[in-house]
Amino acid sequence: MLSQIKTTLTESQATLLQDAAGAAALMVMLIVGLHLPGLI
Repeated sequence: MLSQIKTTLTESQATLLQDAAGAAALMVMLIVGLHLPGLI
């Protein structure tokens, strides 16, 4: 099982980086969206 996880991580490293960038963008949008009512 551990070898399968290692294989999956090494084969899909580019996809994982894109997913991490997408998650970071979603978090930024969430934080900005929650602070907008206080700014207006």
